[in-house]
Amino acid sequence: MSGNVNETKLVNFAMANKARRKIINFLANCDRGIEEIGGINGKETLDFHLKILQEAGLIELEERNVKLSEYGKNFLKGKKENATEEIKDLSQAKPVEIAEIRQLLPCIADSSKFRVIANMTPPLGGILKILEPIFPRGNYSDIKDSLIVKRGEIITTIFGSGKVSMRMIKNEDEAREELENLRNNINEAILKGVVPAPREKIRVELMDIYKYLPQTNCGKCDEQGCYSFAIKFMAGQVTLEKCTPLKEPKYAYNEEQLQFLAVYV
Repeated sequence: MSGNVNETKLVNFAMANKARRKIINFLANCDRGIEEIGGINGKETLDFHLKILQEAGLIELEERNVKLSEYGKNFLKGKKENATEEIKDLSQAKPVEIAEIRQLLPCIADSSKFRVIANMTPPLGGILKILEPIFPRGNYSDIKDSLIVKRGEIITTIFGSGKVSMRMIKNEDEAREELENLRNNINEAILKGVVPAPREKIRVELMDIYKYLPQTNCGKCDEQGCYSFAIKFMAGQVTLEKCTPLKEPKYAYNEEQLQFLAVYV
């Protein structure tokens, strides 16, 4: 592949899905049969995932066998080399402070709650990724360089740039308390100067998605029903934007929860 913008987007899209990342890593040492891959990753959506990887130029299909393309091998090699360069401890990091609460606005998902935008200094940058394990429900996104943390209804997003957004907040006092806890948790890890122990990622099941959908089976998404939509959403074949009823005020809370869960799919 030449590495132009469109091709880069294809690769980023292909590797944004954990099932496809699992397939690529499974192919790292040798070629595999389609049945083998189905055994470790499920067969229902396997053809879809293989098609996406093939279109991105990462794999080659030969009858019932799958192998990494030369581009795929180089891509995987580059990822491993970059991983060895990542920060291994926090000893050089400086403690952070919450500089200000810049905005306190009504929350889109629930007008009785608020959303907050604050600023953290100094920005955490590359260190943000290795802080993920200190939060029981945290997930780091390479693409957005952000760490999403969920505690109860409150969803906090910390960006490498220093921006912090927080949703589903009751009032300014709660916002300040949550930001203080956030600062303390991060600074405690920095003062220890070690990488927190890794933990298993949150696993999102099909029913976790289905229960937050409107369950009206209205067909506006061009699917047979909400359950069918949930299956395709888990497979990465549809986005939440296709479910137009979620934009109705009465489903605002549902959409908020689905937006959080989508990070883990």
